[in-house]
Amino acid sequence: MVLAIAGGLASGFREGKFKTMVTFGDSYTDENRLSYFGSHNGSAPPVAWQQPVGLATASGGLSWARYASIYSNTNLYNYAVSGAVCSNQITPRLFSSINAPFPDIEGYELPAFIADSKATNPNGTKFFTGKESSTVYAIWIGTNDLGNGAFLTDSQVPGKTVADYIDCVYNQINRLYENGGRYFVIMNLAPLNLLPQYQQSQNGGLQSTQYFNDAPGKNLSEIHGRIQNTVAALNQVYKYRTPFDTETDDLWEDARVANFDVNTLMTDMYHNPANYLNGTGLPLNVEGVEHLCDANGKNCSSTESPDSFMWFDPLHPSEQTSRVIAREFVNVLGGKTKPHDSDAPTPPLQPTNPTPNPFQHLTHLLKRNITPHHAKRTHLPLQNRHNESQVHQPFPLAPRHILTPNFTRRTT
Repeated sequence: MVLAIAGGLASGFREGKFKTMVTFGDSYTDENRLSYFGSHNGSAPPVAWQQPVGLATASGGLSWARYASIYSNTNLYNYAVSGAVCSNQITPRLFSSINAPFPDIEGYELPAFIADSKATNPNGTKFFTGKESSTVYAIWIGTNDLGNGAFLTDSQVPGKTVADYIDCVYNQINRLYENGGRYFVIMNLAPLNLLPQYQQSQNGGLQSTQYFNDAPGKNLSEIHGRIQNTVAALNQVYKYRTPFDTETDDLWEDARVANFDVNTLMTDMYHNPANYLNGTGLPLNVEGVEHLCDANGKNCSSTESPDSFMWFDPLHPSEQTSRVIAREFVNVLGGKTKPHDSDAPTPPLQPTNPTPNPFQHLTHLLKRNITPHHAKRTHLPLQNRHNESQVHQPFPLAPRHILTPNFTRRTT
């Protein structure tokens, strides 16, 4: 699994440093925010909403973000919304239950967090009390932006391109920085081409799902190839954009930004499931789904061995996959990782030296609509959150060949 740290000293990401985690994204991360919108006629949760732990998320269980907070003993503030894209100004998607677009990161999730970061509880205490030095922000977005109903089916706002999607992600980092954030993890695009919804039919691809119905002329091979190429190209942009912004352009002074290559992790899981999946009773399965419904979302059936599956349904990773992602996310926070083909951990992060920058020639490829910020600026001080109940214990994982915390095997 590949970890890239940009703009970070050795002391930037280390084990036990972070006490608070703030997450943004879509159904891969959401716990129950979309449900709130759906059950309140499209109204957003109030400022300083105490979000309950989501026990039945799109993974079929806990989300990766909740597992990561448990494994790392951090307090979680989760602003992700199922169905979200980075910006509804680029790829709006209709949420039929409220007859409006799904809430997005740019227009809802970031503003909701910023409002919460300044809010007080009825007793006068701060709602968000994470400290600047021990709060990490994570963004994982793109599954809906690039999928059907968006770029995959040419449904984006006229004139918008995937470059606008990338710009949007980094613009959100900029907004968080302006609000006092200093530690960030950008999670790149999952291998969407391996999802049963977009996979080739000979590898388990489904012609019609509750998220992407069949249509005249629908060609799974063409869909698979298109989304595979798009994901590969944009993940290369992520790979170089982060160090470009933090090192060459000096965009966020004294910030630390980590690229978490979740795509490589999930791709390895697909090809080497025995290293990750640990269900009993059924063969390990990376092509099928644990929970399958018809094209109308009805007549659903589930297996008795969910941890045998990489995918919960045609569009979403399983709970076991979410545990693995959470575990490796915690390794990112600790500055730890190692390659798949090595038993030795990578050397610790070293201080950045003022050497010639190798990304200078990429300037014309990495232009974006972010106002440069070179000088120190005052920002909102963040305090440490406390008294958050963490009643759920982590489900231990099977031994892995990737460097991990000491977990024991879970059987079901």
